[in-house]
Amino acid sequence: MDHRDILTRFKNGDLGREQAAALLTGAHPGSAARHALLTAEVAPPRAAVSQPPPARALTTAPAGGGPPLPADGYAITALHGRFPDADGLDAFWHTAVLGGRDAGRRTSGSPAGAGDFDAVFFGLTPQDAALMDPQERLLLEVLWQTLETAGCTGARLDTLTAADGEPRAVGVYVAHDPLGRAAVAPAPAGDAPAAAGAGVTLPARLSTLLDLRGPGHCVGGGGAAFLVALHQALSALRAGECGAALVGAVGLRPGPARRHPQGAEGGQGVGAVLLRPLAAARAAGDTVHAVVRATAVAHPGRRAREAAADRLARRALAAAGVTAAGVGLRETETTVAATTGDTGAATGLAALVRAVLQLRHGTLLPAPGDSSAVPWARPHDQSGRELPRRATVAVRPAAGSPAAHVLLEEPPRRGPEPIAAGPAGPAAASGELVLLSAPTPEHLAATARRLADRVLPADAVEDGTQDGRRLLAALARELRLGRAVRDCRLAVVARDTGELGAALRAFADDLAGADDRDGADDLAGADDRDGADDRDGADDLAGADDRDRADDQDGADDRDRADDQDGAGGRAGAGAGGARGSVRCADLRGAQGPGVLLGELPETRAYLAALWRGRRLDALARLWLAGVDVTAADTAGAAPVLPLPTSALLRRPLREAGCPATDGPTPS
Repeated sequence: MDHRDILTRFKNGDLGREQAAALLTGAHPGSAARHALLTAEVAPPRAAVSQPPPARALTTAPAGGGPPLPADGYAITALHGRFPDADGLDAFWHTAVLGGRDAGRRTSGSPAGAGDFDAVFFGLTPQDAALMDPQERLLLEVLWQTLETAGCTGARLDTLTAADGEPRAVGVYVAHDPLGRAAVAPAPAGDAPAAAGAGVTLPARLSTLLDLRGPGHCVGGGGAAFLVALHQALSALRAGECGAALVGAVGLRPGPARRHPQGAEGGQGVGAVLLRPLAAARAAGDTVHAVVRATAVAHPGRRAREAAADRLARRALAAAGVTAAGVGLRETETTVAATTGDTGAATGLAALVRAVLQLRHGTLLPAPGDSSAVPWARPHDQSGRELPRRATVAVRPAAGSPAAHVLLEEPPRRGPEPIAAGPAGPAAASGELVLLSAPTPEHLAATARRLADRVLPADAVEDGTQDGRRLLAALARELRLGRAVRDCRLAVVARDTGELGAALRAFADDLAGADDRDGADDLAGADDRDGADDRDGADDLAGADDRDRADDQDGADDRDRADDQDGAGGRAGAGAGGARGSVRCADLRGAQGPGVLLGELPETRAYLAALWRGRRLDALARLWLAGVDVTAADTAGAAPVLPLPTSALLRRPLREAGCPATDGPTPS
């Protein structure tokens, strides 16, 4: 090797400075130099032009940086939706399976009536509710129902924490059409055309009404608006700003309904999903409906819409490490239109709901022009290994709006979730304590009947069987951990599902019968003096000899004592309350003071936890009826979330601000 070769290799970086110097001066190089020289002799020639660095892996991380989407993605743990003539996902699926063939029977009415609302349930006056935009009212309902579907309106909601430990850290991201009551009904004379929740304040108002403490953002207009909101929610979850995120959308198209070229009528829709990191959702026992593997959002600029859509598809697939061949379903604004029509800001929501339901049922809905649904077989790789079903949801950009692309995957397959074992031996004989609450006696009765009819049908009870006891234990636990604590309360000790169903129906029938008004008056007023005496008794229960008294009451003859309490001369609990069969109830709306125990004290929580461990059911029931929140202390072990029907909403027409209608409620 001559000097020229040595200098050339040094310039190209094949030789180090010391190695080149040794060769040029004739010095004997060390072993490292000899090894480098030999390596250089056989190394391939360098390219004359440097190659570009490898492409950076695409993720859904924001432009400013941040961790990428986790490999296992984000779980959709609950979803709820209402569309024209499809109040709920079961009805929506039925309509979609028919492929639009029943379009002639469908109407263009707003979902569940945009002018009907249960103001009392959400702690609002009819006047305040009438001043809200209809889209805000609909979003408030579906966000609450989505949280309830996930079992996250009670004690479990406090476990959804941000990175700094703040409880109830749920983000609120919403998409909507232009706000203003004129979209569905004329505004009362003298009112401003925009509603109180207009603009960017909408997520803040919804978070305040639901007492949620996460971030939020509002996306206005465009068919991709819901998917854009979902993309933003994932950014907040990645950053640890919230433990879960609600993403909702509502579209109420002004004017008469328009028929879509594919034949669908309508144009209204509202719904929401709840998102959590998949690992956290599985650890908590959440129901996982689908997994969001990747998202991509961008404005097209001056490019063609198709080019922008293709670019986002490539980005989403690359982020998840999936090829186009691994996607078996593609939902777009075109496929949705055959089912819902033009749903505006809810278009992406409808497309995502369709995709999730097809993943859940393992069935492909009829494509436009097809006649029937078909089974969806799982794909396999070249070695024969089974792969998960995958679907994309995409909405192309319209004028002035972005495009969005979402990659979904069916959840990891797991064995059947066992229902948490109920008590055995003497504990099983004592039954389970079932607690229910609602804002009014009317709501309480309607929710009790809904629970009995949908979970405990009269012709399918399993009296006394092991499965029946396990279902009862799981149901009682879910009501304690998954539902919000309200002022009108019910407590019942039941030994099996049949006994519970009969007790709940009897309670609902009693309030709904011919003496309904008198019954409500008795519950709410006539026995206030007795209720005060009961509260004093509960104070005694919480005093120095409380444990001894609980021990006495919950010993071997606990059930007999409970029966005595529920009899004609039995004590009904605290507040104005009454005993109806095996059900005890109380109305605490007029209660004064903090109640018999301060629930925020760690000593109180420890005491209540001890009562749950010792199965002191009667003491817990009386404390519950006296105004104590006994639910948060029941934290023994993890168990799968048990899906239950949502609380009954008693909607009434809101015709004009300041003039609440007197029409009867519409249960929903």
